Amino acid sequence: MVTIYGIKNCNTMKKAFDKLDQLGVSYQFHDYKKENISAEKLKQWIDELGIEKVVNKQGMTWRKLDEATQSAAMNPSTAIKVLQEKTSMIKRPILETGKNIILGFDEAQYESLK
Repeated sequence: MVTIYGIKNCNTMKKAFDKLDQLGVSYQFHDYKKENISAEKLKQWIDELGIEKVVNKQGMTWRKLDEATQSAAMNPSTAIKVLQEKTSMIKRPILETGKNIILGFDEAQYESLK
């Protein structure tokens, strides 16, 4: 089964849900705003995808952070703690297919799930 991670009221997440529904792909949704996210899962994503891709530097949460917290978020040894406290900084959606991880919403990548 596919697991999609993100925040329910995000526009990009809505596109991802719609596409998965359109493709008939069954999925489990993990809302890390409500359910948090484990340190182990964050470490896995950072190890596989890289900190630069996992941290969302485009969002308002990032822009509101002071420089020290931004630095901590980009440091692999402190990033997990920061991302657990500020889950809006995790890029979304993150889709785990059992075979690979798809970061962000790319319609072509989702099409390959059929």
